[in-house]
Amino acid sequence: MSNPTAPVDEILPFGKLTALGLQHVLVMYAGAVAVPLIIGRALSLDSHEVSLLIAADLFACGIVTIIQSLGATQWFGIKLPVMMGVSFAPVGPMIHIASSNPGHEGAQLLFGTIIAAGIVTIIIAPWISRLLRFFPPVVTGTIIAIIGITLMRVGINWIFGNPFGPTAPNVINPEYSTWLQQAQAAAGAPGSAIPAVPKGLSILPTMPNPRYADLTGVGIAAIVLLSILVIAKFSKGFLGNIAVLLGIVVGAVITSAMGIMTYEKVAKAPWVDIVLPFHFGMPRFDVFMIITMVLVMIVILIESTGMFLALSDMTGKKITQKDLARGLRTDGLGTLVGGIFNTFPYSSFSQNVGLVAVTGVRSRYVCVMGGVILVILGLLPKLAALVESLPTVVLGGAGLVMFGMVTATGIRILGGVDFRANRHNAVIVAISIGVGMIPVVAPNFRQWMPHAIHPLIESGILLTSLSAVLLNVFFNGAPHDTDAAVEAAKHAEA
Repeated sequence: MSNPTAPVDEILPFGKLTALGLQHVLVMYAGAVAVPLIIGRALSLDSHEVSLLIAADLFACGIVTIIQSLGATQWFGIKLPVMMGVSFAPVGPMIHIASSNPGHEGAQLLFGTIIAAGIVTIIIAPWISRLLRFFPPVVTGTIIAIIGITLMRVGINWIFGNPFGPTAPNVINPEYSTWLQQAQAAAGAPGSAIPAVPKGLSILPTMPNPRYADLTGVGIAAIVLLSILVIAKFSKGFLGNIAVLLGIVVGAVITSAMGIMTYEKVAKAPWVDIVLPFHFGMPRFDVFMIITMVLVMIVILIESTGMFLALSDMTGKKITQKDLARGLRTDGLGTLVGGIFNTFPYSSFSQNVGLVAVTGVRSRYVCVMGGVILVILGLLPKLAALVESLPTVVLGGAGLVMFGMVTATGIRILGGVDFRANRHNAVIVAISIGVGMIPVVAPNFRQWMPHAIHPLIESGILLTSLSAVLLNVFFNGAPHDTDAAVEAAKHAEA
């Protein structure tokens, strides 16, 4: 009698794979292209070269996603439904490098730093994987819950607008801005009695921004959310699995009809653009920048551990230390590939973990197809521009469902934790979530701390992970490998 195929290894029909893979791509696309836009501007690159960074990013995203989900040799790929994307953790150090060294020389230094950090990450990944025994269900459930809570901020900002920038809640009153400009001009006039305007004087935003929480956008997000719920409720089988994709399509149709979703970028984008390595020249290396980036990569590896444990629970595939080492090593390989192809450090994308929970589709080949689609988008800028034209309010409606499901998964894991016989477990969960909420509620909490440690403390997921692990060791003792294996087996059986 042949053994049945595990859900995570199931190969679906091509049409279903394509639709489900596209669904994953749409969910992670906005986050995938954000970092190239930020760093491209910091490097003072022209619009064509920023477009090249985006194309390279999508291409490398696809390559690394395929390796992570499909597996490559015995060294790389955790073989779970993982979508890889550019991590936001190293944005701070990368902006510092880019703004201090703009232009092609800065790009050479930046990508040299990324290449070196990728190599070091590949080497240290097996040591990081040994931390797996410190992640019993009380720690894992807490981390997964805070991942969902942290992502909720992303989904809410997709709907209402970002706290800063053109969609910030408040803007400067144009009358105040005009007055300040006139005062500056008068102060600079010959013989003027008005003292010069102090350097750095600016006017704070004081009036509501009409672009923030626009009721039209909120209504579109609500329609997308309602569409997903209706499709998930009344559809069966494959249609239910692509409820998020269908909801996004509904939002795209509505926004196109209203003139909100436009296609100017599609018309201007070329059909084909080949991604070449070392476009900006041969990389340059700086020891101190490499050390900083390696520290950030350790943060990424710890966050990835939480993602992999979440996917392990969702798919029913228990991961071993060797599996975790392969997954973390692929984070390093992706970063190395990113540096070679003019892009940035990679990690598993947390947005897509929620999609696995929503759809219930556990096949890793869905993400392999998502990787193939990303490679195609990287080579065909016109198609990439079409996806980029999708308004973020459409994604916001879907985000509430997906990110909430991640939190629900963490709560479900915590439901199997013994809080009655071991009262310390409640303390571990309470304090760890509280610490993890600090960057969400008070994002400027680190403003008086040394800049060198900012990348290490700005992630709520990392702070939760460290707190939960340390508190668990303090209250329950350091687990041995055998104890962790028994605990994991009991949890899987439950």
